[in-house]
Amino acid sequence: MNEITVQELRSREGVPLIDVREAHEFAAGRVPGAVNLPMSELGMRLDELPAESFDVICEVGGRSARVVEALTARGYEATNVAGGTSAWRAAGYDIEA
Repeated sequence: MNEITVQELRSREGVPLIDVREAHEFAAGRVPGAVNLPMSELGMRLDELPAESFDVICEVGGRSARVVEALTARGYEATNVAGGTSAWRAAGYDIEA
């Protein structure tokens, strides 16, 4: 499975970021530029995923890792963000609300 750190995520440009947390978690604070596609709805919303490679984030990295594994098996070029939004916050990076 492809995986990057939040430090690597912060320096990436032009790569879409999909946040698979539930809507209430997303609304409470997210990495700037992230798009919310909750894991619980993803199976019904696959048509909303980017055609190009993209990064996937959740709160601590577990849900996003499972999503990346499933999407990679379906042919998507997805990369997990290790540590998730928690690691982003812990690193002192800005959060959108």
